[in-house]
Amino acid sequence: MITPPELRKGDTIAIVAPARSVAEADMEPAIQILNQWGLQVVTGKHLFNRHHQFSGTDEQRASDFQEMMDDARIKAILCARGGYGTVRTLERLNFNKFINQPKWIIGFSDITVLHSYINHSLGIKTLHAQMADNFPKNGKENQALKHLKDALFGRKLTFSWETEEEASHKTEITGQLTGGNLSVLYSLSATPFDISTDEKILFLEDVDEYLYHVDRMMMNFKLAGKLERIKGLVIGGMTEMNDNKVPFGKTAFEIIRDVAEPYDFPLFFDCPSGHIDNNFPLIMGGTTKIRKTKKTIDVEFIP
Repeated sequence: MITPPELRKGDTIAIVAPARSVAEADMEPAIQILNQWGLQVVTGKHLFNRHHQFSGTDEQRASDFQEMMDDARIKAILCARGGYGTVRTLERLNFNKFINQPKWIIGFSDITVLHSYINHSLGIKTLHAQMADNFPKNGKENQALKHLKDALFGRKLTFSWETEEEASHKTEITGQLTGGNLSVLYSLSATPFDISTDEKILFLEDVDEYLYHVDRMMMNFKLAGKLERIKGLVIGGMTEMNDNKVPFGKTAFEIIRDVAEPYDFPLFFDCPSGHIDNNFPLIMGGTTKIRKTKKTIDVEFIP
């Protein structure tokens, strides 16, 4: 896997919105913090456009992303927010220049579309991390942003978290990290942009889903063979889950544990990544070591 070049002070980072629309005021905290890091910030021409729920038409959103990929002065692209819409731009994008001058693509949720394609079709690492709309509104760095800064500026990325869930099977694994938002990955199944999970560590997170749908998506992964040969399964935020009047009878974690139970891979819960306030960055496509000691799980991304 190719690692995009590290950023240096004075470099330029772009903010574009490949999915839902954003307000100008909501971008200001991110711009302020990125400036404090010594970075110059440019924004897409159509960043603040609105076309129904989208940040401009499909053509406009794709045009902004294409321009920033092709511009050699731009060293990283930070997505403004998720929602829905990135998949509608993918067939309009040409990655030829990007392959020769890779740069960090940063985002999560709907941006899983880009992680999936860029990792698996182009062999280039990406950053599953906070987007501009998620930067703290008080303009102060949280721990997740400190880790994101480390990753962007070429410093080693490591972090730990505590979990109340017992890790299963082996307590240490090393492998290439893949995955992202469960709903988005499910929507990419059997398309040219689907992920390969063989011999990988699979990360999953989601928000605002019905519990029966989490079960449906996990059963799809099982029946499609996506769990057959993974090295491990890491579960991030399963946030704001919904249930029907007649309860499904399991939590999201219990659903995932039950689907994973027949397999001989370790299962790690509570990874601090996803739709949570302090959304830690993950290097998608990166070689990752995960180790559990008692109630603590340590993650190290290996250059």
